[in-house]
Amino acid sequence: MFRPRTYKPADKMSDLICENYVMLQVLSRFGLSLGFGDKTIQEVCEGNGVDYKTFLIVVNFLLEDSDRMQDHLKDLSIPALMSYLKQAHHYFLDFQLPAIRRKLIEAISGSPEQQVVFLIIQFYDAYVAEVRKHMEYENQKVFTYVEQLLQGQNPDAYNIGVFARHHDQINAKLTELKNIIIKYYPTNGDNQLLNATLFDIFSCEEDLASHNRVEDYLFVPAIMELEKEVK
Repeated sequence: MFRPRTYKPADKMSDLICENYVMLQVLSRFGLSLGFGDKTIQEVCEGNGVDYKTFLIVVNFLLEDSDRMQDHLKDLSIPALMSYLKQAHHYFLDFQLPAIRRKLIEAISGSPEQQVVFLIIQFYDAYVAEVRKHMEYENQKVFTYVEQLLQGQNPDAYNIGVFARHHDQINAKLTELKNIIIKYYPTNGDNQLLNATLFDIFSCEEDLASHNRVEDYLFVPAIMELEKEVK
């Protein structure tokens, strides 16, 4: 069975990105920019005030593409991981999802089947509303709770298990939307823009699934350990 390469602090950051271009998103969400030359992963992270151990834990976890509980949580910086998750929320809510909506409207606006057009936009907006509700809850409730734990406070009315039990995969509406476009949207002539938009929707779905895996298998276990220390 093929096992992906495990990246180490002394590996070049350029090798990581060239061999795994999807890690560009991870780079961005840790606040790291391009132009790092031949510097190692550790050098690039430390030069930008990023915890390199947390960066590598996230990178190797995503590349492994499994739901195995990680063995390295003791090396994980909760503030660094939380900053990463917040940046991911910002990317989805303020950039990627609005960009897909604009592209989707442009792709289908000329269709004579206005009822189908309306249904597609309605489904997309309902999906985005679910994502926004989910992520704003994390931003306002979960991250605030974790910040209190990090300060040594012990909020009795909440624990990370509440979040874990209700951490639904918010993809039901997106599945319906894809089915409507693929099965029922009538295209005439050149449909390259619609296909490109659909590709973006599939990519967004995969990105969100990876994001949820980081929360479920890195963030939640780390907070459970923190709770044991504080409580």
